[in-house]
Amino acid sequence: MPAIVLIGAQWGDEGKGKATDLLGDQVQYVVRYQGGNNAGHTVVIGEEKYALHVLPSGVLSPSVVPVIGNGVVIDPKVLFEEIDALEARGVSCERLLVSANAHLIMPYHRALDKVSERFLGNAKIGTTGRGIGPTYGDKIARVGIRVQDLFDPGILNQKLELALRDKNQLLTKVYNRRGVDAKQVADEYLAYGDRLRPYVADVGLVLGKALDNGETVLLEGAQGSLLDIDHGTYPFVTSSNPTAGGACVGAGVGPTRIGKVIGIVKAYTTRVGSGPFPTELKDEWGEYLRKTGGEYGVTTGRARRCGWFDAVIARYATRVNGVTDFFVTKLDVLSSLDKVPVCVAYEIDGKRYDEIPMTQTDFHHAKPVYEYLDGWWEDITQARSFAELPKAAQNYVKAIEEMSGAPVSAVGVGPRRDQTLQLRPLL
Repeated sequence: MPAIVLIGAQWGDEGKGKATDLLGDQVQYVVRYQGGNNAGHTVVIGEEKYALHVLPSGVLSPSVVPVIGNGVVIDPKVLFEEIDALEARGVSCERLLVSANAHLIMPYHRALDKVSERFLGNAKIGTTGRGIGPTYGDKIARVGIRVQDLFDPGILNQKLELALRDKNQLLTKVYNRRGVDAKQVADEYLAYGDRLRPYVADVGLVLGKALDNGETVLLEGAQGSLLDIDHGTYPFVTSSNPTAGGACVGAGVGPTRIGKVIGIVKAYTTRVGSGPFPTELKDEWGEYLRKTGGEYGVTTGRARRCGWFDAVIARYATRVNGVTDFFVTKLDVLSSLDKVPVCVAYEIDGKRYDEIPMTQTDFHHAKPVYEYLDGWWEDITQARSFAELPKAAQNYVKAIEEMSGAPVSAVGVGPRRDQTLQLRPLL
């Protein structure tokens, strides 16, 4: 069975956790392949609501092996807090596997993230201050600390001494902050290593053997395609590759093993943090979407910026990810509208763009070109098949399917597991 990649096709927060959970009983492995605890997935099972930050959503499915891949950056304290919180609610994490090659978020990463963002002032990126960017920066600079380093005190101390030589100079002399004590950090992280050891594995090898044996592997991204470090709205992006190509690098699975790419899109659009957002609504309609959709960050609690569906970025996501199927979430939020606007193109300096403009400058000046589709007033949260939706709601889904360039295979009409309408099999 080929591997399946599940990606966010907007700026994140599309409902990837719901999609992963829906597929949980049909797959054997769910792999988080990038990002850190700056992302969050919400999963609702019955009356129980779970907010996951670094653990894969598959941890909630008893038959699934949840995996944290090498492309993830891990804050051990946060990971263990999340494990403890789930186990206190009766959710076992004993099946969890963690890549020995995953990089660790260190105390100096968090400190530098917060002070550097503060010093940017009005030019700030909108990071969560959790040390994600500085950790990826050290990874690329080849001075990062990996999970496997916790099992060799000599190597850990050597790497810490090297890293803190520069980091403490920055903290104390540039940002006027307190330096970080290497021994204190080493003692703390060696203790994390003792607890982490039972979970650590050669993840690429495990997943390769699983695929060879015909098992199904679901590769789960965090954030969204428009936050990709290479393909997003740079520099207002995350520090990794949430797009489908990042799944291979971040999990150790070859590209020829990928058989399907499922893109998750909201029936409207949101983003958190700074950066361009052509369909953003700063009026009562933006507030309506925020309140009705509960648009507040799972990890940060920050209010999300809200706007109408943007077919231009959906087409872009289809192309850069090779999307084979779309899962549309939160269709129910649009109930009770006479007309539902959809952005079909941009207008920049009097010229129409049907695709995202090439330059950041142009994208910042993009104004949405809308088409207006008929709305519906019915409560659709009780629908259990696509045919039970009002005709206008069906037409809305069909229209954004045609505009986005890939078939819609599932539609969410509420947060629970049983509030998903499947138009065609996702697996």
